[in-house]
Amino acid sequence: MGFQDGLAEAARTIEDHLRHVLSDLGGLPVVQAMGYAAAGGKRLRGYLVLEGARIHGIAPAQAIWPACAIEAIHAYSLVHDDLPCMDDDDMRRGMPTVHRKWDEATAVLAGDALQTLGFELVACPDCHPDAVVRADLALSLARAAGARGMVLGQALDMAAEQADTPLSLDQITALQAGKTGALFGWSAEAGARMARADIAPLTGYARALGLAFQIADDILDVEGDAAQMGKAVGKDAGRGKATFVSLLGMDGAKRRAESLVTEACDCLSVYGSEAGNLQDAARFVISRRT
Repeated sequence: MGFQDGLAEAARTIEDHLRHVLSDLGGLPVVQAMGYAAAGGKRLRGYLVLEGARIHGIAPAQAIWPACAIEAIHAYSLVHDDLPCMDDDDMRRGMPTVHRKWDEATAVLAGDALQTLGFELVACPDCHPDAVVRADLALSLARAAGARGMVLGQALDMAAEQADTPLSLDQITALQAGKTGALFGWSAEAGARMARADIAPLTGYARALGLAFQIADDILDVEGDAAQMGKAVGKDAGRGKATFVSLLGMDGAKRRAESLVTEACDCLSVYGSEAGNLQDAARFVISRRT
């Protein structure tokens, strides 16, 4: 199955599995908000889990658990990122953000519950029969999502908004390696972790892919269409934030993104033709319009 068909199939499979998991939690508003927040999106992180697992011979019935876990963690981060105390966004994926559809307290709780759900999914025995492997998935996910990874990146981003001088290119690169890149890294590595295989090629791949993804986001914040993207654009410039575009220029940012895609693809050479879909995923991140 090619990349585009595989991404669409992964999205359907992840959506169905998350809906099944959430159906056991009842019908409270917080559960409704969890399902609302976790619905939709490209499911690129979950796709990376599934494709990395396929390359390493992991059964889809096992791989779906970490694939849904990373999507739950990603959804939680978006719910909290949209809150008035963070980015104060009204729209996400073309729909009202969770705190607008419900309220801030429900949004906080829904995000909290999605975060813990992610760890529940990788700790589930159906994810992997070996408890040591499940523990490794949980530990590495905690590091990627927490104060060593995504949360660290978000904290640095918030601090930068209060700083007297814009961040340098090296500082932005380090910030985004946490805020955006850490979850991509875990997604790409999960299949190898499940197989107890070498994660190094996928670590290098994901490092380049995550940075390319963020540069593409910065480009879309300038060139993107709000209706097509389902959220506001132009916010970075409005806040005077340093971005890859502001530092490299539009042409420079696009060239840097293309170079990173080449780097990501080169990291996968050890897998030969088996890595074709992952290489297409890297090319996708800089050609997308949402």
